[in-house]
Amino acid sequence: MQALHAIPSVEVMATTRGQLDLSDAGAIQRVVREFAPGHIIHAAAFTAVDRCESEEQTAFAINATATAQLVAVASEVGARLTYLSTDYVFDGEKSTPYLETDTPNPQSIYGRSKFAGEQAVGDQGQIVRISWVCGRLGQNMVKTLIRLATSTDGPLYFVDDQHGCPTLVADLVPTLIRLVLEAPFGTYHVTNQGATTWYEFARSVIALAGGDPERVQPIATVELDPPRPAPRPKNSVLENAQLRQMGWPLLPDWQSSVAALVHELTQR
Repeated sequence: MQALHAIPSVEVMATTRGQLDLSDAGAIQRVVREFAPGHIIHAAAFTAVDRCESEEQTAFAINATATAQLVAVASEVGARLTYLSTDYVFDGEKSTPYLETDTPNPQSIYGRSKFAGEQAVGDQGQIVRISWVCGRLGQNMVKTLIRLATSTDGPLYFVDDQHGCPTLVADLVPTLIRLVLEAPFGTYHVTNQGATTWYEFARSVIALAGGDPERVQPIATVELDPPRPAPRPKNSVLENAQLRQMGWPLLPDWQSSVAALVHELTQR
């Protein structure tokens, strides 16, 4: 493992799955004890939402049990823990944006396992909920849509009855670091501003990538064929109430940040 200087006076260690397998309690204890960090950002998770439905044991082992083990060893070495969670902890039935104080009611195995992770953290760390995450690295919907815009003919169907807020990694990271270093324990919603649907989001990205947005057609979740194994929340818009209350700047509107990401990914 290599220690990197990400920001002044802060040494950051990032591990691969091979270096720290969250299914191995011994590895969790060994790595944390050896590095003895002041802060732990727990961003790793089993996020294959539909696979979680058939791999419940793995989902809870990674998202819940490993989190509890990290909480314990963080306390042992005196580290502050920040746990990245998800909009899927809510059932999606609320008609207005979800506040940090709203009671979770997850409907999928993924959501339940992540909420179990939140419960393991409790008041011993920070919980940062994000949603619809997109960034330069890894697989995400923006990359999928760019590929579809340039290589697929015919209509593209996206649901227009699931509402949420995209979270752009480039915008999230500065706020996340500030939360880690400056904010008290508690729960925070951190998303880009503005709610949308997957249908509207797809049209926007397809157009930005030089494709024809008219190819994108709306479809209801119940019309998906085959249906998705895991239920999705109809409304998972997260209100960033705690950031507002602290007077912190909110993340930018999602449209401008998505445009910047599409430009970066298509100009390479």
